[in-house]
Amino acid sequence: MAQNELVVAGIDVAKDKVDACIRSLSLRCMFASTEDGRREFKSWLRRHKVGKVVMEASGGYERAWAKASRAAKVEVRIVDPKRVRDFARSAARRAKNDPIDADTIAWFAEVFNEASGQPYDATREKLHQMVNGRQTLQDMQIQLQNQGEHKLPKAVRRQHSRILTTMRLAMDKLDVEISDLIEATPHFAELAKIIESVPGLARTSAAVIIATMPELGHVDGKIAAALLGVAPYDDDSGRRRGERHIKSGRRRTRNALYMPCVGAVTQHNPVLKAYYERLLAKGKLKMVALTACMRKLICILNVMIARRQEWDPNRYVVS
Repeated sequence: MAQNELVVAGIDVAKDKVDACIRSLSLRCMFASTEDGRREFKSWLRRHKVGKVVMEASGGYERAWAKASRAAKVEVRIVDPKRVRDFARSAARRAKNDPIDADTIAWFAEVFNEASGQPYDATREKLHQMVNGRQTLQDMQIQLQNQGEHKLPKAVRRQHSRILTTMRLAMDKLDVEISDLIEATPHFAELAKIIESVPGLARTSAAVIIATMPELGHVDGKIAAALLGVAPYDDDSGRRRGERHIKSGRRRTRNALYMPCVGAVTQHNPVLKAYYERLLAKGKLKMVALTACMRKLICILNVMIARRQEWDPNRYVVS
C-alpha cells in the first residue's frame, strides 16, 4: 500500500455485532454491538489510521456504527445493499457469511471510490427519521383503510376505527414537531419557503424533500431526476429500440410526492397542469404524463433551490 493511500474499512452490520475488514492490511475483526464494542471499534479505526468506513444500509442498525466512526474522525459512506450484491455476483463471489460480506463491502469501496456526498448533518438525520416515522404511520393507515373496504365483523371494524383515530392524532403531532424542527433550523426554513411557494406543495412535501433530497441545488437536473427515480432509461440493443422505463431512485420519496404531484397537475399548478394536458393530447398515457410532470417538478425545484428563488410561473414555463 502506498504511504499516502487512504485506508478503507468495510463493515458488515448485524443486530448483535459487526464484522470489519481492511483489505489493504489483510485485517479482519469482529465487534459486539454494545457501547464497549463501539469503543473498541473506534480504537481499532484510529490504530490502523482508517480514513473511510463503508457500510450497507441495514434498516437502522448502521446508525450507531456510523456515529461511532464519525466520532473517530473517519469519513462514513452508507451504500445501497443491492449495489454490493450485484458487485459480488459480477465478481463470481458466491460464498456468503458476515466476514466475507465485510470483505466484499471493502472491495466494493476500493473499486468504486466515490465521494460520500453531502456532509453529515445531524439535524437532517433527525428530520429524516421523523419523516420516515410519519410515512410508516401513513402506510399503516392506508393498509387499514383498504381492509375497511371489505366486509368485516363489527368488532374488527370498531378496533380498526380506534386505531385509525390514534394514528391520525399521532400523525398530527408528528406534523407539528416536524414543522417546529424546520422552523427552528434557518437553512431548513429557507428551503421550506422556496418549496412551499410551488402551487400544490405544502409543509409535508417540503419536509420530505428537505430530509431525503439534500442534493437538490447542488446537482444538475438529470441527476436530480435520477435520484428521485423519474429519469427514463434507454433499453436499446443494435437496431432494437425498447421502451424507456424509470428505474431505482428513492422509492419512498417518490411515493410521498406522488399525490401532491397529482393534485398539482390536475388542480393547483397551472404551469404543470398545462404541461400535463399537452402530454395527454399527444397520446401519452396518464401515468407516463404524470411521471414526466414529476420529473419537471424536481428539475424546477433543483433550479429554484440553487438560485434561492421562489416560484414564478413566468420564469418556469415548461414545454
